[in-house]
Amino acid sequence: MSDSRAFCVSAFALAITALLLAAPLARAADECKPELGRGWPPATENHGSAVERLFAAGAAPTLSLTTLPRYSTESGLLLIPGEGDADWRLRYAEADDRVASWSGGALRMRVDQEPEVAEVPMPAALAKRMVADWRRALSATVPEDRAAGFHDEDTLLFMVDGMRVSGLLPECGAGELLMRQSELLIKATDDGNERRARRWTELSAQLDELDQWLAGNAAASAGVANGND
Repeated sequence: MSDSRAFCVSAFALAITALLLAAPLARAADECKPELGRGWPPATENHGSAVERLFAAGAAPTLSLTTLPRYSTESGLLLIPGEGDADWRLRYAEADDRVASWSGGALRMRVDQEPEVAEVPMPAALAKRMVADWRRALSATVPEDRAAGFHDEDTLLFMVDGMRVSGLLPECGAGELLMRQSELLIKATDDGNERRARRWTELSAQLDELDQWLAGNAAASAGVANGND
């Protein structure tokens, strides 16, 4: 991995860590209202689609998390299925140059570039579990009737098994747990085999924590519903 990519990965991970430390997970559910919605935010689809296609490079990821910063280069995590029970591929990609660029008063997408890419194998069972858990988490966090809104800030694009959720970096609840996992996944793309195996153990534990959160959230929602009967 190049020195520049190492710095970018470190900076990305540190930024997520700082945000998460500033937002305790124990925040009450009624106070946790992440700025996330279904679908594409207004005026974002062309940019987001161009970046996703660039990073996928012809592959068909089952899960992706793409970051569209206001000014700097775009980055993304992708989880690409293998054949049958074969390992999946975990990919972390960063644009070499910012994809969205204004030129002569027009916005153009610079997709004629080679992004920096790191890719490692991921056990199929763990990858499938992660996809299922992320989809459940986003479904529980973002109602189907809540459309993604426009934000003039760094934007996140989640795509999980055909479901698209977009918005600002979540700082509480299940969304916060997903960001913790994404930080771990980015680090895994820069690890050797032995250390990466430990990352998978950490990820399994974090998915257990997410499952517990989802179960607690479902129980709380059921209690509220029964109280309203």
